[in-house]
Amino acid sequence: MKQYEFFPHTADAKFTAYGRTIDEAFANAACAMFSVMVEPKTVKPKIKKMIKIEAEDRKSLLYDWLEHLLVLLDSENFILASVGRIRIVETDSALLLDAEFSGDTISDDYEPQGFVKAVTYNDMDIKEKDGVWCLTVVVDR
Repeated sequence: MKQYEFFPHTADAKFTAYGRTIDEAFANAACAMFSVMVEPKTVKPKIKKMIKIEAEDRKSLLYDWLEHLLVLLDSENFILASVGRIRIVETDSALLLDAEFSGDTISDDYEPQGFVKAVTYNDMDIKEKDGVWCLTVVVDR
């Protein structure tokens, strides 16, 4: 199964990330978003980070997850190499995401391919069909 694929979209970037679990699909969505900016396989996993996010629903959780990664890019020049562990748990009142991921800081070692300004709710979709989770996201470039 492919991790993600991109679709034509005006000035923005639209992708669908796939996974056998929703956790795997969330990890692949993060990789897809960073692939707009840099080839993920070239990023060295020098820096490890952890995050915990709580949201009311899946779309809000996906938005907050990707937005947090963009905040790290803006504030610390952090670029994602990979998501080592991600776990999404549903409670009575919320969804909880707990993740460990690694990456590096932007440097001359990495050739930029573009830039992502923001995550949007435009065309965002989360569905599971035949054992495959599909997360569609549009990011503003």
